[in-house]
Amino acid sequence: MKKLEKYLKATAYIDWDNEAVEQKAQELTRGKKSDRAKAIALYYFVRDTIKHNPYAPGAAPEDYKASLVLRRGNGYCQHKALLLVALARAAGIPARPGYADFRDHQLSPKFRAMIGGDNLLIQHGYAELFIDGKWVHASPSYDLETCKKGGFVPVEFDGINDARDSSHNVKGEPHMQLAKDHGTYEDFPWDFILSYR
Repeated sequence: MKKLEKYLKATAYIDWDNEAVEQKAQELTRGKKSDRAKAIALYYFVRDTIKHNPYAPGAAPEDYKASLVLRRGNGYCQHKALLLVALARAAGIPARPGYADFRDHQLSPKFRAMIGGDNLLIQHGYAELFIDGKWVHASPSYDLETCKKGGFVPVEFDGINDARDSSHNVKGEPHMQLAKDHGTYEDFPWDFILSYR
């Protein structure tokens, strides 16, 4: 377990030692005995209560602090993944953020224009939680309401199987296509995020 200790630490971004984050983790996991049950509760809170907002602030490193995302109540994939990591660590579950590039075939024309006309989403954020002896992928980006509006397949999490973004929407049309996985990090890699833009 010693090698996992770094995935339990509070950092400037994964600030689970913030009172609000710690209290929220305790509230969501109260009465739950296993890490798996705790992780499921935390995942669905982040997925559905923290609304997906692709236009959330992200120009400054402070915009990614888990406590700020919790207070704001919305964010995009990177924000939501960091909050899930922070809540998991607060609950004693080792967790780490990860980043991957995806082709989003359902990207709106407005958002596509904002990112230069392409459908490549760079550094799409996800989380990995260490549950029952293995790392489990968890992508909490799209809340249920966003999925219903966009016709997306909601990403379900059982704490056993990887919960990855769906390759197709509810109509069977292409949605999220992995282009490159950059892997996971101990902390939020601001320098990497900045250099890759």
